[in-house]
Amino acid sequence: MPLSHGPSGGASSAASGLTSMSNDPACRPTGSSQQSALKQGIFLHTGWRSAGTWVWSRLRALDSVTGFYEPFSNVLADLSLADVSASRPTLTSGHPPLAAPYFEEYRPFLQEGARGVAGYRKRFGTDRFSPAPDAEFPALQAYLTNLCEHTAGQGRVPVLKFCRSSGRLPWLKRAFPQAMHAAVLRNPASQFASGWLLNQQWSNPFFVAAPFRVLGLNQSEPLVRQAIEICGVSLPPAVPASDDAYAITCEHYARTAEGNNAYRAFLALWILCALRMADGVDLTIDVDRLGASRDYAAGLRAGFLAQSGLLPDFSGARDLVEETRRSAARMAGIDGRSMRAVHSAALKFLKTQGAADAAFTELIREKMVLANELTEQWR
Repeated sequence: MPLSHGPSGGASSAASGLTSMSNDPACRPTGSSQQSALKQGIFLHTGWRSAGTWVWSRLRALDSVTGFYEPFSNVLADLSLADVSASRPTLTSGHPPLAAPYFEEYRPFLQEGARGVAGYRKRFGTDRFSPAPDAEFPALQAYLTNLCEHTAGQGRVPVLKFCRSSGRLPWLKRAFPQAMHAAVLRNPASQFASGWLLNQQWSNPFFVAAPFRVLGLNQSEPLVRQAIEICGVSLPPAVPASDDAYAITCEHYARTAEGNNAYRAFLALWILCALRMADGVDLTIDVDRLGASRDYAAGLRAGFLAQSGLLPDFSGARDLVEETRRSAARMAGIDGRSMRAVHSAALKFLKTQGAADAAFTELIREKMVLANELTEQWR
């Protein structure tokens, strides 16, 4: 398939993004004023093991949507056209069945006989928590703009699902004001347990290693350093020489990591991401409620319709909190009772930052209360 030619790696300012889409007749909404007020795409900000893939799959299933999976994934650096068909859920992923491979939508951005998605750089694969955009951000913005403009030019709605964007959420909101920014929130105990059990059962340390890696590569940021200290995290005893080298170090570290320390690292990253969400996403998706309340699922559907004109079907959501309760006996190597103090410290950290409004702070408090209940059974 031919390569899509979009903006080059030197986007001139962080204010362009989807704003430029509104200047393209093919991308501009038409019809009533209500239609013109709709967002021109969706950026879905999620965390690993948050059920974000399931939420994305519900949006991707809509006829008008082109759904990009993990636009910051390091897999995209080496992806080829021949690889796309094989990029499907594995038996151990816990992901829903997908009608098309994960990376199907990237075909127009790949060249025959070559590897790598057009515009993607490996440095995009590590989340960042600095208050101001880094030197890579113009290229990152140009890359995402290319995905969105190509999709909108075909008369379709781009839906981008991220696992590595929460730290950069404020940057992305400013750069892409025409997009709807939605965030998936799952209580930290359930989210951590999902990755911990994968490591226990299938020797897959990725989800245990990921928080150590992100925290370690961002530890020079005062906010990140503060979260590490408040949650009592012990990072791998190594200086991050490069992103790739440190990722390998963290994976080795995760294979023998003490369970309480692994949870504290996860919670430090979780609360940092929650703090970024508090900066004001357009819609928060509470997956703990999604599988337990039909009324909440209906209200969430209405929220997407009002802001984006899309009407996803969330009726098949599982009760993930109940699943965590049922798996408690398998959570070996963690003293869950000792996590109460860490939950309390993380909540206090969020409150002292002053970024969250009262409603969001209360939502995070509820997540910590639920996490206390769920971890109490871990031994």
